[in-house]
This record gives sequence, structure tokens and C-alpha cells, in this order.
Amino acid sequence: MTLCYIHGLSLGWENTGLTNSASRDGSNTAAKALPTYAVDRSSFLNPLLIIIASASAMVMPFFFCGNPSGHDFEFHLNSWMEVLAHWKQGILFPGWAGLAHFGYGEARFIFYPPLSWTLGAALGAVLPWKAVPGAYIWIALSLSGLAMFVLAREWLTNHDAIFASILYIANPYYIVIVYWRSAMAELLAGALLPLLLLVVLRSKEKRGQMIRPLALIVAAAWLTNIPAAVMVTYSLGLLLVFAASFERKPRILGDGVLALLLGVGLAAFYLLPVLHEQNWVNITQVLSPGVRPQDNFLFTITDDADHNRFNWIVSAVAASQIIVAAAAALFAQRKLRKLPQTKFSQTCWMLIAWTTLACLLMFPFTLPAWNSFPELRFVQLPWRWLLCVNVGLAVLVTIAWQRWLPRILLLTAMLGLLLFVSRSFQPPWWDTVADIAEMLDNQVTGQGYEGTDEYVPAHADASEVKQDAPLVSFIGHNSAHFQTQQWTVESKTFSVSTEMPGQVAVRLFNYPAWKSKVNGQQVPVETQAKTGQMLIPVHTGENRIQITFTTTKDRIWGRIVSGLSLFIFAVLFFLQRRNRTRLAQ
Repeated sequence: MTLCYIHGLSLGWENTGLTNSASRDGSNTAAKALPTYAVDRSSFLNPLLIIIASASAMVMPFFFCGNPSGHDFEFHLNSWMEVLAHWKQGILFPGWAGLAHFGYGEARFIFYPPLSWTLGAALGAVLPWKAVPGAYIWIALSLSGLAMFVLAREWLTNHDAIFASILYIANPYYIVIVYWRSAMAELLAGALLPLLLLVVLRSKEKRGQMIRPLALIVAAAWLTNIPAAVMVTYSLGLLLVFAASFERKPRILGDGVLALLLGVGLAAFYLLPVLHEQNWVNITQVLSPGVRPQDNFLFTITDDADHNRFNWIVSAVAASQIIVAAAAALFAQRKLRKLPQTKFSQTCWMLIAWTTLACLLMFPFTLPAWNSFPELRFVQLPWRWLLCVNVGLAVLVTIAWQRWLPRILLLTAMLGLLLFVSRSFQPPWWDTVADIAEMLDNQVTGQGYEGTDEYVPAHADASEVKQDAPLVSFIGHNSAHFQTQQWTVESKTFSVSTEMPGQVAVRLFNYPAWKSKVNGQQVPVETQAKTGQMLIPVHTGENRIQITFTTTKDRIWGRIVSGLSLFIFAVLFFLQRRNRTRLAQ
């Protein structure tokens, strides 16, 4: 939706600024220094088909080898399967992953951004699960290619914009994401970065023009992937400073701040619960050893051999992209020095600065910044900044080398290095149809799957749970009789008949959003010290117990803030539309 909205705005804006800026300044030197970067808006169909074909080529091995099972493959696929099961139960926006940790559950869907698991579950509703990962990746890559094309064609020819799109789709880091990491949300967020630069470039338009599209990008980033959202926020700050300096318009910074606040407000239905409920879970596990910045700088060696093998792969990829981007920036600078200060040259300098900052943050000497700058440490893996480097790489290579031969040779060299390093250190793993069928069967039968430590409720220890534990058990003796009436993901009803008062342990991690009633009366719930299970008091005789996952106040307030932000967004839309109508008359 964000890509379509930005594309529509780009068609509606006047063909000024960057477009053919080299030819408009009237300088013969400029015309000789660079080819004429005239935008060809005559056809979008051919570029679209080429972008789709490029994305298809990236997933072609799936048809022969199965699905690449990277680091996060099972996390995402299990999430998609469970979300679809929630939908079938009438839960449109889930919060609790009931099958995680083999039925004890976790607050996964409160803390993990919703766009990726919504898309995955939607695909699972219409496709066999063996085809869903490939379809998801194909969509994400196609969106990235389209976003890059919309950006690049602002001042490049269609042919050059197509090459930039192909390079953006097939860049080595994307290949690592697809075949080694299975970082589905991060891959989807890659489509937002070209749009971020595009909207900032349009900040020279009349006041307030960029607030709405930029707010959509910020909101989409937070709703897709938190590390990517942090990178988007810092990148936005840098780009706005450059844009305001070049244009000598401080109001650009003001518009950017307003857009950032509006975007955060649009995503508040997700962000407010995350901020409020983070103390309810073991969220510090997101920065445990192995996923801290200091463990993942380029070519860092740790005590974990598996970690080191993968870090060598991604470090080699990063080094190759940094070297090529630096060479492209050098060649581009030589051409830019022959140009007067046009919008085109200013944009290239902005892009070079953004790429340089992203590259520097991958090296250990920037650790003080990682520890000091707000929330930067939640990017976790410094080489994730390759998402931003990819934008500069695609555009700068296209500008620096106009002939296709050096372009193809550079791309081949980078891909060849990736192939060599992967074969030497760690080839990708593959999941077959049988593997995915087993994952689905574990959910259908209720056996569940291994969860994620950071989403486990505080004071719970997932390593202490028993996978074969009964749904309900009486603490102290076995004279109680149990009967289950309902056991769904967010509502559980059962009866307990006992000859003495006591407590029953439920196969469920205790979490503040769970509320329990015994014989219609709400009762306080305790937590078992060893496992973190829910303990419910019962009386002598018959006890009818109902446990419900409730909507907490923070989620209600988040929805209110998002609703108000959406109202403001609509008001801005109609005001600007009315102003355009007046000017047209």
C-alpha cells in the first residue's frame, strides 16, 4: 500500500527537481560529463515484467531444492501457521502464540511487528504451506525492485533504472537474507528504503507535501521490523539534515519531525503495548551474547564456531559491497565535480553520505555510538546496515558505470565471492515438503513448537517445562477430577472437582493479560516459581474455571492514538487535495 501511494504521488508531482537536472542547467560541461538523465514515463509494463522476472530468478532454486531453512525460518513459518489458525477461530489480531514452547505460549504477536506475519498467514490461506515461503520472498523482492525503480527513474533513464532495480533485487546481502537468514520481516522492510530517499528528495515541494508519504513509510517500518525501523529513523534524520542544508529551508526539518510523529502515531496500536508490556517479558534476551552489536561487527571472532562461520560469510559480503560502493562513489564523484550544484549532484552527495555512515557503523570502533545513541543497540547486528548500503550500491553503480559489461562483471564478482565463501564456510540448509508437513502437524495436533526466549513472560523459564505435561493438574495430590469444556488460544474453560482446597497448575505461562474466574468470580492468579506456569486457587467441591486473554488498557490506548493519527492523516489529505484543486482553477 505504501509503495502504491508513493508511486501515485510521484506521478502527480511536477516533473522538476532531479529530473533531467543536468540538461536543464544549460551547461555543455554538464551534458558531456554525464548522459542525459531524462525520465521515460512512457511505459511501466516492461520494467515491471523485468523486475518480476528478476525476483522469480531469485527463488527459482526453491523449485528444485525445497525451502532454504535459515536462522529464522521456523520462527516465521510457525508464526504464519498459528496466525492463520487464530483467524479461523475468529481472532483477527492475535496477541498470544498459544502453541509456542509446546503449548505454554508466549506473547509473540504483541511484540513482533504484524505486517510480515499477516502477509505470511494470508498467503497460507490460499497456497500450500510448502509454497508460502517462496511466494512471500517473491513478493518482497518484487516490491523492493519496484521501489528502487520508482526512485531511480526520477533522474535516470528507464534502462538504467531497470538495472538499478535488478541490482537491488540480486544484491549479495539479499541473497544472504533469503538463503541463510530467512529474515522475512527484514527483507520486506528493504522495500521501504528507496521510498524513504524518494520522499526526502521531494521535500523541496511546498510546505507539508512530504508529511503524509513520509509518515506512511515510518509507520510501515515500525510495523514490519524493529531493527529496520531504527535504521529508518536514523537515516531519515541524516537525509533531512542534508536536504535542509542543500535547500536552505529549515522547515524541511520541521516537516520531517511532524511526519515522524504522525508515523509513530499511526503505528501506536502496536508500539504502545510493546513499550508498556516490555517489562512483562524477558525482553533483555534480544541483546543476549551472540546477538549483541559487539559480537557481530565485521570479521569478529567469538567462542561460538557456528557464529564465526556465518559471520565470515556476511562479513565477506559486506566487504565486497563496501568496496564496490566506494569505487562507484569515487567514479561518480569525478563526474559530479564536472557538474554545477544541481539537484542531481546534491542527491548523489546525499546518497554517498548515507552509504558511508551505514558502512562505518559495521566496524568495532563505532561501539561507543552503539552504546550511547538511543535504541541503536536494538539493531543488534551491525551488518544489518547493509539494507541501507544496498540503496547506495544500486544507484551509485548505475551512475558510475554506464556500460553494461562492467556492471555485469561487478555483479558476477560479488556473487562469485558469496558462492565461494558459502561453500567454504557454511552452505545453506534446505527444508523439504516433509519437514514443513511435520511443522504443520505439530500445530494441528497441539504438540506445539519451540518458542523464543525474549517473548517468554518474566519469571518464567522455558527450559523447565515438560512437553508431555497435562493441560491441568492439581498441586499436592491426584484426587481431583478434571473436565475440559473449551481450550482455544485465548479462552480456556474447564471444571475441577476436588475433595480439598488447593491450586491447579495450568499448562500455560502466566502473563498479566490472562484473567481467570472461578465459578464466575475473578480470582488472583499466582505463578509457579520453577516454570512460570499459571496457578489458580480452587475450593472444595465443583469449580468451573474460565481463563481469558483480555485486551489490556495499553492496547486500547494504542488503538485510540492510531485512530486519532489516522484522522489527522485524512484531514491533511483533504486539505492538500482542496489546495491543489484551487490552484488548478
